[in-house]
This record gives sequence, structure tokens and C-alpha cells, in this order.
Amino acid sequence: MRSGNAAVNAITAATPPAPPRQGRRPSPRLTQIRRGWHVMRANLLAMIGLAIILFFVAVALYAATQPYPWTSMTTYCAYTPGSQNTFCEGQPNSVCVYSPGTVAPAPDCYQSPTWYPAFIAPTVSLVPFHTGPLPLGSFVDTEQSIGGSQFFNLYQGILRGADWTLILSFSIVISGALIGLFVGAVSGYFGGLVDEALMRLVDIMLSIPSLLLVLLVVVVLSQQSVFADSVSSHVGFVIFGFAIVWWPFYARLERGLVLVTREQKYVEAARASGASHGRILGKHIIPNSVYPMFVQVSLDVGAIPLTVGALVFLGFTQLFPSVSFPEWGTLSALSVNPSFLTSLLTGYELHVPIFFPWWMVFFPGLMLFLFVMAVSLFADGLRDALDPRLRQ
Repeated sequence: MRSGNAAVNAITAATPPAPPRQGRRPSPRLTQIRRGWHVMRANLLAMIGLAIILFFVAVALYAATQPYPWTSMTTYCAYTPGSQNTFCEGQPNSVCVYSPGTVAPAPDCYQSPTWYPAFIAPTVSLVPFHTGPLPLGSFVDTEQSIGGSQFFNLYQGILRGADWTLILSFSIVISGALIGLFVGAVSGYFGGLVDEALMRLVDIMLSIPSLLLVLLVVVVLSQQSVFADSVSSHVGFVIFGFAIVWWPFYARLERGLVLVTREQKYVEAARASGASHGRILGKHIIPNSVYPMFVQVSLDVGAIPLTVGALVFLGFTQLFPSVSFPEWGTLSALSVNPSFLTSLLTGYELHVPIFFPWWMVFFPGLMLFLFVMAVSLFADGLRDALDPRLRQ
């Protein structure tokens, strides 16, 4: 028995103790996300862009609970007390305005130019540090006459347009990028007849004037849909129309990137190991070719409101259920609408002093500038953080 116990003790002593139990190792994808976030935090400009985007998202979430400026809110008709203007007849909510150099006829009156009673400047009071009822001034419905125009609170118009601007921009770009990513990856990877057929389809789409195609799609869908009168339906039609004309650019860009990536050694090794085409595309080619597209996405996100504004500026206000749809590009376009400029020229011919409401252009333009810059800075930082070639 002693010899047996001695043998057991000798074996136990010779056996090294078991190592302490380690926790579960994080997945490589989670590790890559953590490493990318660490790189992002070191990029000051990217973090500034992210902060501005999060601010706009918070504003959009809050704005979704607010009424529309042209329905639930009071749409005003400005008039000058004692004048012969008749454009306010039948308007129960008329705004009292008075000319500079005269005494306000009532406590709640706005000072405005004599010939432009609807152009009410921002009413921000620095003493005692509070904001007036029109902090950003009035936004004038430029379809009205020069003598008097309907308007609404520009502050609430920009606030209510934050959610629609973000929805339009990101929905159009993301949908177009995903379609183009799939088409370009398949075309560049398989080549041959598949590449030829898909690229000829891209060429056909690029040969059609994009703005014209968007208008045709929106008009046809609006006529055929039973929900054409709702705001969400109009926005959905615009998103669908823009997505149709936006994906070919991404398809051509992704195809060029895939043609370079598929010749790399790790792709050849995956192909030699028997990996399927789907696995090679999903695990090797697309993850290593998608990062340069972030730059194009950042440019297009800011280009969407400008393109929508261009359509509205050209007179195609039927894109949305209201002329003064609270979208930042639309508000910017309406501030310099051709009919408004014609009214100013008419006033010049009638020897009426020219007055330009700067706030109608400045504040929507400022929102667009901040939005475009924030997305661009964040996209550049995200590309630098996720692209393994740049991390090296």
C-alpha cells in the first residue's frame, strides 16, 4: 500500500497544476470594433462631426413630435394697420406689423419694411436674454404676391424639417449604396458575361437624366397610389425615385475596387482552400473594398438636400404635399425662388425699395453647411478607423 501511495504521489507531483480558467475571448469582429473606436476617439475632427450628427438626430427625434408649420400651426397673413391692403380679408389670424420710424399700434406687433409687411426679421432679445416669438424671423411663402404673403415661423420650419432632411438623405444614400455595392461586387468578381450585362445596365441608367427620371417616378407613383396625399407617401416616392438613379454610381465605383481586391493573395488562398463564392465575397472581398465608398457616401448625403432644393428651385414643388415643405434644401430654394426674384424686380420697376430677407437664406443654409461638414468629417474618420490598410 505504501508503494502504491508513493507512486500516486509521484505522479501527482509530476503533473503540473491546471492553468487558471480564462474568460471567453472576444470575437475578432468585436476586437476590430473596439480598435476602430479607439482610433476614432483620437481623431478630433471625426468626433466633432459625430457630435454634430448626434445633435441633429436628437433634434430630429424631438421634431417628430411637433406639428407641421402649414397645418396645425397658425399660418399668418401679415398686414399693415390703416393700409388699403385687402389680402388679409378672411384671415382670422393676421399679424400686426408696422413700419420703421412709427409707433407700434399694439404690444404684439412686428416691425417690418413698408412694402414688405410679411418680412419679419428675427426677434431675438439680448436683454433680458430671452428669445422672441420669431427667433429666426418669418419664412415667406414666395408663391404669394409682393404686397403681402403668407408665412410661418422659420424656427419651427427648420426644427420640423430636421427629421425629414435626415430621413431623405440617409435613406436615399444607404439604399443606393447597398444596391450599388451588391451589383458592383458581383460584376467585378465574376466578370465575363455577368460583368458585361450588369455594366451595360449601369450605362443605360447613367444615360438617362437623373432629375428627369426622379420627377417621372414621383409623378407616376403619386398618380397611381391611393396614399398619394399623405406626407410619408410623398417622401417614400422621392426616396424610391432617387434610389433608382443613385445606385449606378456606387456600382461602377465598387466594381473598380473589386477588380483590384480579387487579385490579392488572401483571395487566391481562400479560393484554393475551397471557399464558396459567397464566402469569398462576404468575408474577403467586400470587407476590404467597401471602405473607400465612405468618402462617396459622405459627399452624397450632403448632396441630397441640395439636389432636392434644385428641383424645387426649378419650380417642381409637386414633390411634396406643400409648397413650403419643411426640408432644409426646400427652404433654401424657396428663399430664392424665381417667382420671389421676379417680385423683387417688379418692385424695382415700380420704384419700390429693394429689401432682401437675409435670414430666409442664412439659417437654412447654415443647417445644410453644418450637416454636410459633420457627415464628411465623420465619414473620413470612420474610413481611417475601419480600413486595415490605413491602420497599418
